[in-house]
Amino acid sequence: MSDNIKEKILHGTTTVGIKATDGVVLCADMRASAGYFVANNNTMKIQQIDNHAAMTMAGGVADAQNITDILRYHAGIYKVNKNEPIPIKSLTRLTSLIFHQNRGYPFIADILVGGYDKQGPSLYNIDMFGSVEEKTYVTTGSGSPVAYGILENEYKDSLDVENAKKIALRAVQAAITRNIGTGDGINISIIDNNGYRLLTKEQKKAQIL
Repeated sequence: MSDNIKEKILHGTTTVGIKATDGVVLCADMRASAGYFVANNNTMKIQQIDNHAAMTMAGGVADAQNITDILRYHAGIYKVNKNEPIPIKSLTRLTSLIFHQNRGYPFIADILVGGYDKQGPSLYNIDMFGSVEEKTYVTTGSGSPVAYGILENEYKDSLDVENAKKIALRAVQAAITRNIGTGDGINISIIDNNGYRLLTKEQKKAQIL
């Protein structure tokens, strides 16, 4: 992988995913940058795919949004044909296939896919070459070294969603403090047996306090 491609993947964001006992937490900052230029300070890096599944994106915004649209389309087709939500593992394999089929002209993105289906909560990381890793916790982007410090210190196998979202918020907040490419606020979502929901400003503030 060239240094130029690495820079495009890693620069300018921090996303965090945590698999808890009762659901999945996805968290990301809101800054989109080009080099040291802040291109947008209100970027939604968490995208809902279906009521039971979502993804985060790091890297090229346009590429990641293209992948989001493809996943939403196929999740909708699956639901119509099977009369049930697409399994998270199938959604992950589809994401991997999208990257693999475009390896000649690759999507510059690093994706986390998380959700809750009949098998319970699950979280996966898919890189630009289509490699898939199942994770209990993971962070991507330029602020990930800082965020990993929080995650590795505080993650426990017994975490529930309530505690996982506090850790995710602290991890991204630490990255905002120490990484120039991360900033401008935080979005956080939960996917559990009740489906997908994005925390409000008031709910986020209550967790940080």
